[in-house]
Amino acid sequence: MITELINGSDAFTLLADEWDALAQRGMTDTPFQTLAYQKAWWTHLHPENGRLHTVTARNEQKELLAIACLYNLDGALYFNGCVEETDYLDLITRAEHAEAAWQAILDCLCSPNFPEWHSIDLCNIPETSPSRTILATEAQRRGFLFNEQVNEVCPVIPLADTFEGYLDSIDSKQRREINRKLRRAQGADAELVVVGPEDDVDTAVSDFLDLLQKSTFEKRDWLTDGRRAVFYDAARAAQEAGTLNLLFIEVRGKKAAGLFNFDYKDRIWVYNSGLDPALFGALSLGVVITAKAIEYAIENGRKSFDFLRGNETYKYRFGAQDTTIYRIHLEPAS
Repeated sequence: MITELINGSDAFTLLADEWDALAQRGMTDTPFQTLAYQKAWWTHLHPENGRLHTVTARNEQKELLAIACLYNLDGALYFNGCVEETDYLDLITRAEHAEAAWQAILDCLCSPNFPEWHSIDLCNIPETSPSRTILATEAQRRGFLFNEQVNEVCPVIPLADTFEGYLDSIDSKQRREINRKLRRAQGADAELVVVGPEDDVDTAVSDFLDLLQKSTFEKRDWLTDGRRAVFYDAARAAQEAGTLNLLFIEVRGKKAAGLFNFDYKDRIWVYNSGLDPALFGALSLGVVITAKAIEYAIENGRKSFDFLRGNETYKYRFGAQDTTIYRIHLEPAS
């Protein structure tokens, strides 16, 4: 493989015509590997002193086979997007090219032309990724120190063919609770509203962010200007691509709960949620909107519902099962 180093954000422009075609065939094909998300994260959330370095690998026919989008912060190399906001990260390449691609990219990182670094710290790699075994082998071959640890869990619901079938698959107590809350919300004229391709996405995102910052003090403090900008950029791109799944529960014309999801490759990816606790608190609208989102996903033929990172109890009440993401640390032996 032939590698090329692109320094700075020009990578997003230079690779614009090729990036998503490769990402959609990638071994870790998630909304977070798309060009739009990667560009939005770097534009709005990159560390102040971070420097972006993107390494590409091509064959002799100049076909793009791999993208390693990394940043250097104080001598440590991270995936672009690491650690916050980005639930899955990995080398962008097809599984059958992963071993050769990692070898070529590590050769590039260790070459005299690459900016100086002292360690590689790769977060949020899915448990099924070939990168885990490849990097362990490469570390041994190159004499690197290698450490892998569990980063977090991402609870996922495998969806049934019908909503009734899904409800039958979960704990009976939780099933009764969900049904009771759905009936109560229906009696209060609560309505699911789905943002469509013709809707004003900026207004919808503003409504969602208003709910998000009202949810908890922690979310209010987390919602910086940079994170706001990522929501807007990601939503615009996802609406254009047909992968936006932005939902609200309205009661008597007032938006009281929201879910900002991606609808990508037969899976719903629950990126964040918002709830105004001062509106209709007795209706348990956080539970209601999640249940309605699962029902909507099933009706539209989706196969799984991914809550992304975090082991919050409510996810398991909906029948989610843990998957694991890992953090890998590589360091040349002194």
